[in-house]
Amino acid sequence: MKTQIITIFAALVLAFGVTNSASAATAKNADNSYTVLTDVSAINKIEVRGNVQLYISDGAADQVKVYNKYYSQSALVQSKNGVLRIASYSTDKLVVWVTANDLRAVSAYDNSEVKSFGDISKIEFDVDLHNHASAKLNIDAFSASLTVNDDAKASLSGNVTEYALSCDRDENVDHKNLVAGHTSKKQAQGQVTAKGFDLADL
Repeated sequence: MKTQIITIFAALVLAFGVTNSASAATAKNADNSYTVLTDVSAINKIEVRGNVQLYISDGAADQVKVYNKYYSQSALVQSKNGVLRIASYSTDKLVVWVTANDLRAVSAYDNSEVKSFGDISKIEFDVDLHNHASAKLNIDAFSASLTVNDDAKASLSGNVTEYALSCDRDENVDHKNLVAGHTSKKQAQGQVTAKGFDLADL
């Protein structure tokens, strides 16, 4: 009888443990929810403003995944004439992953972050950073242009044949892991005040 009680107790503990694991897995999956925007195509430039964390990657087709419940965060994501504009001024970062076939330029403002997911292989690629924005990119391109204004920061790696750099402060640019065939450098235009973001533009 004692053995049966111990066996039943062990079975109950095991069943309770399995139930808890399943609930935890479900909660974790719920936290990783995202929205796929289907009305976006032919992206050749991305502009991010506010408190946004943008991941970019190469792909055969354009796709935009917006994590978090961005409709309730006063965030805007819209594509017009090949330009994808992303803006969020919530205290929590809006996380967006963009896969694009023909992306040529990225501009970032405010406190936004831009990171590559995998290698970005392009013929030409331009990066323009303002305010306190930052970029960490792995690029494989014939021509790459990097402009770093204000207190923005950039970290580049990869291989580039022609590399053009414009910045105010050398310490704000880390390109020690970037192999460039030819590099040109010029002073940025000082503390540039970025054009205000007019939501009516969207």
